[in-house]
Amino acid sequence: MPNDMKVTFEDIQKARQLIKDIISPTEMSHSISASNLLKSEVYFKFENTQRTGSFKFRGAYNKISNLSAEEKARGVVASSAGNHAQGVALSARLAGVQSTIVMPENCSISKATATRSYGANVVLKGEIYDEAYEHAQKLEKENGFTFVHPYQDPYVIAGQGTIGLELLEKVPDLDTVIVPIGGGGLISGVALAVKTINPKVRVIGVQSDRSPGMACLYNKQTQDQKKKRAATIADGIAIKNPSQIIYDNFISKYVDQVVTVSDDEIAEAIVFLMERAKTVAEGSGAAAMAAAMHRGLDLGKKCCVIISGGNIDLNIVSKIIDRGQALRGKLCELSVIVDDLPGNLSNLTQVIASEKANVLEVRHDRVSQGLSLRETRIDFVLETSSIEHVERIKRALEASGAKII
Repeated sequence: MPNDMKVTFEDIQKARQLIKDIISPTEMSHSISASNLLKSEVYFKFENTQRTGSFKFRGAYNKISNLSAEEKARGVVASSAGNHAQGVALSARLAGVQSTIVMPENCSISKATATRSYGANVVLKGEIYDEAYEHAQKLEKENGFTFVHPYQDPYVIAGQGTIGLELLEKVPDLDTVIVPIGGGGLISGVALAVKTINPKVRVIGVQSDRSPGMACLYNKQTQDQKKKRAATIADGIAIKNPSQIIYDNFISKYVDQVVTVSDDEIAEAIVFLMERAKTVAEGSGAAAMAAAMHRGLDLGKKCCVIISGGNIDLNIVSKIIDRGQALRGKLCELSVIVDDLPGNLSNLTQVIASEKANVLEVRHDRVSQGLSLRETRIDFVLETSSIEHVERIKRALEASGAKII
């Protein structure tokens, strides 16, 4: 692909006309809870409610719709961790085109199943996205398929950029937009659109700290190339090698800041969105909110947080909720050592009750290494209200003679 890839504002406008009757018009709404938390007027753009569960459908449909009859006849191939896969699969089905999608072997089972349900031939290959991408390129050469790149394609970028048009139509005086970055197609299109309409809008990109390639490139930092697999709940943006083409042509020109967030911060954001915004976001979809909550960003008076996807793996939802609740002080795992005497458990639960916490689980342990013959370890899982509440409970237990471990 050429290093001088070009996408114009007119390309984004054309894409909007092409896809407007196919995509779902996603809501952009003001959040009182997020506004109070972040001290800015916060708007959420709910691309997690888009068809196929993410913004990816926009770019994929725009790309496939612009293929020639000969390119469509050859069939399309794509590589994806999940959301682009579904966008391509549905777009291909609507266009009557055969699709083959290469996904990493450790991809979400639910995303692979959904991709197959749209009629695609799913091939599992490689541990990380980059390896799936290489295999998709191999299939392209072997079978004559037309490759649909997840981000490094002008039609895909223009399709994603339609979100930027919608943002400023809803809130013309927006100060800041926060966008997750995987390969960079979404932020490239959005940033180009909003900066063309209003150059003063700040665009902030967010990556997982497990896959910080574009952040390292943007901030001129050295990336650890030794780590092969990026184990993260934000699998949708887990791309090891950043695109120099995307960086040179879009991110370096239109993006004002790029930050990273941890899995714990993303988990906390997912729980916040569930509890206060009544919406389900996957890890990559909640990354922008995680940055808004934890990076002290300059949001201005009005900001938009793009919730880019909602295809969360239900097998890990309970773990994410527990982790997020613990980080917010709403759930506490607490262990104490006390003398192994009758009535001590009752005394401890009375102390906990007096501090208005709820005991969810309790377990005795008399044989762990380090315990004396007259000691017992008691593990509690408590429902609490805040980090400060947890600290009060610890102080009260210590005052009763228990040793916190």
